[in-house]
Amino acid sequence: MDQLEAELEAEFELLQIGHNQEKSEEDSRGIKPLEEQQQGVCPFELERKLHELMETRQEAKIKELKTALEDAKKRLHVKEVEASWWKDTACIVSEHVPQPSRINHSSQTRQYPLSSSIKLPSPIRFFLQAQVKMQAVIRSFVSGGNVVRSSLLQHLRVVNPAIQPSVLSTRYESTQPARMEEHGFESTTISDVMNAKGKSADGSWLWCTTDDSVYDAVKSMTQHNVGALVVVKPGEQQSLAGIITERDYLRKIIVQGRSSKSTKVGDIMTEENKLITVTPETKVLVAMQLMTDNRIRHIPVIKDKGMIGMVSIGDVVRAVVTEHREELNRLNAFIQGAMGMELKRSATAFLLLLFVHAARSFYLPGVAPQDFEKGDELKVKVNKLTSIKTQLPYSYYSLPFCQPKKIVDSTENLGEVLRGDRIENAPYSFKMREAQMCNILCRVTLDAKTAKAFKEKIDDEYRVNMILDNLPLVVPIERVDQGSPAVVYQLGYHVGLKGQYEGSKEQKFFMHNHLAFTVRYHRDVETDAARIVGFEVKPYSVKHEYDGEWSEKTRLTTCDPHKKRLVVSSSTPQEVEQKKEIIFTYDVDFQASTFEVKWASRWDAYLLMNDNQIHWFSIVNSLMIVLFLSGMVAMIMLRTLYRDISRYNELETQEEAQEETGWKLVHGDVFRLPANSDLLCVYVGTGVQCLGMVLVTMIFAMLGFLSPSNRGGLMTAMLLLWVFMGLFAGYASSRLYKMFKGTEWKRIAFRTAFLFPAVVSSIFFVLNALIWGQKSSGAVPFGTMFALIFLWFGISVPLVFVGAYLGFKKPAVDDPVKTNKIPRQIPEQAWYMNPVFSILIGGILPFGAVFIELFFILTSIWLNQFYYIFGFLFLVFVILIVTCAEITVVLCYFQLCSEDYLWWWRSYLTSGSSALYLFLYATFYFFTKLQITKLVSAMLYFGYMLIASYAFFVLTGTIGFYACLWFTRLIYSSVKID
Repeated sequence: MDQLEAELEAEFELLQIGHNQEKSEEDSRGIKPLEEQQQGVCPFELERKLHELMETRQEAKIKELKTALEDAKKRLHVKEVEASWWKDTACIVSEHVPQPSRINHSSQTRQYPLSSSIKLPSPIRFFLQAQVKMQAVIRSFVSGGNVVRSSLLQHLRVVNPAIQPSVLSTRYESTQPARMEEHGFESTTISDVMNAKGKSADGSWLWCTTDDSVYDAVKSMTQHNVGALVVVKPGEQQSLAGIITERDYLRKIIVQGRSSKSTKVGDIMTEENKLITVTPETKVLVAMQLMTDNRIRHIPVIKDKGMIGMVSIGDVVRAVVTEHREELNRLNAFIQGAMGMELKRSATAFLLLLFVHAARSFYLPGVAPQDFEKGDELKVKVNKLTSIKTQLPYSYYSLPFCQPKKIVDSTENLGEVLRGDRIENAPYSFKMREAQMCNILCRVTLDAKTAKAFKEKIDDEYRVNMILDNLPLVVPIERVDQGSPAVVYQLGYHVGLKGQYEGSKEQKFFMHNHLAFTVRYHRDVETDAARIVGFEVKPYSVKHEYDGEWSEKTRLTTCDPHKKRLVVSSSTPQEVEQKKEIIFTYDVDFQASTFEVKWASRWDAYLLMNDNQIHWFSIVNSLMIVLFLSGMVAMIMLRTLYRDISRYNELETQEEAQEETGWKLVHGDVFRLPANSDLLCVYVGTGVQCLGMVLVTMIFAMLGFLSPSNRGGLMTAMLLLWVFMGLFAGYASSRLYKMFKGTEWKRIAFRTAFLFPAVVSSIFFVLNALIWGQKSSGAVPFGTMFALIFLWFGISVPLVFVGAYLGFKKPAVDDPVKTNKIPRQIPEQAWYMNPVFSILIGGILPFGAVFIELFFILTSIWLNQFYYIFGFLFLVFVILIVTCAEITVVLCYFQLCSEDYLWWWRSYLTSGSSALYLFLYATFYFFTKLQITKLVSAMLYFGYMLIASYAFFVLTGTIGFYACLWFTRLIYSSVKID
């Protein structure tokens, strides 16, 4: 009896030692045991001891253990469940074989009793909890691991030494264990996993013989904290006989009631012919698939028919997770610049894609994304009232709409103020993903003045603009496009509408007093936070009714969510008349985005361009013009000029020289100082300023920095770029002035700094005074006016002087030929070489290259639509530059051949005359596309188009002038002049 008790105590002590080891391991890894609060002894352990006592017929101990077993089962509600592969382990030792590798072990599935709430020893509890998660991780890696690799990570195979993976830790690792080779988890092999485990990973080499008792094998597993042992034949350590796992112990010893001390390992092991094995060259993913399909957790590694180690599911998962972590580190390093060389190699391709990909630009959303939890307050803001009939914006609260307790103005940038935006808080109350029905906003009784104001705005078709999370409010309108329904979006909703009652011819005005808002969102499944991706509204005109006297708690009979009465039509509209009562209400509905629209692409619906073919037609049309002109220039340069220069250079006698005809005859006058040369210098410098502003603005727009989500950004950028381009304006004007032998560079700088801005400012101040007279929010406030003046006088003017100083300081450009003291008489010209005629003809082709795109620009400006096809616009702009240069060169050559050397101003006016056609087209557009009837609105239109045409004149004129200057210097520097 004493000997039996000593054995039992030793066995309990053995289990307790293993349990304490596992517990300390869990604590060091931060793992909490399952059902931590539950106390009690494992029933399986009690059953095992009960069977051993029965063998030795110790009745007292048997009775005591039976009582403890029954109590444990009652307390822990042990019930029968079907054993699946991840539930096969119960109360035995932990499965913690060293590091990354795979497992394989064949075993039959059978039913046996397993507690659903047993307090298991820590390692088993850990694996019961973790293996389901491991399986999910495995499947996710196997199914989705190629996504990142197939795109960016293929460029990240060469890793910066600074981001090498850390060594995988193990309980038995050596001081400097082997590091897993870095070549991607798809190419990682079992050999890499075993090397990563280290030479001291004893768990890979634990073994027992077929003659050892099961008790000794389990004791060895407990001491070394592993879940399986390799079984070899006695005396033949390299001859693999099978494998024994804790699962074999549970199923074949505990469940069947056999004695672990009297049972040999060879009786319960999984035999060699049933084993699933791998080689060191086996891919990790293949081993993982084997273990998953066969529901095993350990797999022996065989080489040359000899056993060299064993890996577990834990090793495999760690290997894959580690490799993924390293790939994430490499990706992070790539983003942060560790792959700078790769970026440099890709820069050229990236820039090409900017211009090739459908010639359309992308955009940056303009603000940082904001996540909203359910119930978060959403701030709705109101913006200006706009009308395409008057072009005069008004602030929202200029009409007697419902107001919040305190009106708070939002900060607007310079571009927003100039556009007439007036952003203020709104009385609407939204809660994220909490629908609201028939919310009463306020009740308003109209007097004569307010009724008249509403009628005027309704008659002028004013729209109300609102903003939610930087998204504009839109009204979805369905239309049939090429036989299929399509949805287009109208910015803002109309204040009201005009109509007649049935049977009456009298026109009435009706107010949109019920708004059905729809907020679309994209929800993150993991965090449950949402981002707003759409803000829509359907306006209704409803004459609300209610019972009794009006109070704050009054319920409407026409719109009551408690009685399921909702507003779905405007069948009983709210009329706008003096002494009429108007009740403003609204609904809010939240809908998940239909097509999984994410925050970054939420503007796509507003910027959707359905007229690609028209833009491409415009570009092809312009390219035809360019090809035609390029052919003419090539003919002149490669044939006529080459022949002329060769002939002129071969002249030997004075008689032959006197017979010269054509452009060489005017070589002594071609660089004669033009009339009003100072003014020409000023306009050339101003044109350089315009060209720089437009070019840089388009580049920023194509890069997405000036998207419509950044309200006012485009106008702000243009103003600031204009100011800073004053440096180049001063430089260009002073360089040309010095070439004309001028000496007073300060006078040129002063005129360059003030001429063009003064003309534009004068027109602008007159228009602003007209807007002030209409009490429109489009009038520029005094503070903004002061800011504009400061930009002009404080920044632009000094920069022009600095540029002029730098330009004048450089040596003058010498003419390629000398100028005669006496000017040559210009012969009588043919009718088609008349200066006015040739100038007007020269402006047609540059205008023809851009007039189709001009239509869309005017539509965006005057019909309140988005224009965001800067890719097309940039291509058209390049074509415009080439067209202006080539047409000027061609006409300049014809002029010189007719012995007319007054080319300076004509080269500027030839391409600059396209501005005249631009203004004429704007006039045509006004009468055919716009519905403006008020005189003030018409003056605004023509005033702003005059400014645009003037800027277009100096821009195109400068391009033509520099092209002609380059051409004349080139041809006259190529001939011999005596």
